[in-house]
Amino acid sequence: MEVEIAVLALGESARWLQAATLGGALRVSGFLAARSLKSRTPVLHVNSIEFLEGNENGSILQEEG
Repeated sequence: MEVEIAVLALGESARWLQAATLGGALRVSGFLAARSLKSRTPVLHVNSIEFLEGNENGSILQEEG
């Protein structure tokens, strides 16, 4: 599945996303929440990031517990 959605990442997650190549394959997990009280547009809050390109099985590079 391909989807484009706004993503919110803080701290180490933000640094990993900043290093990602544009258009690269990622597996991101987290939770969806409304952008704000006035805007019901969903935003994905990142908990873990997995870079998939160049790695057959993928590898989890960062995960918060």
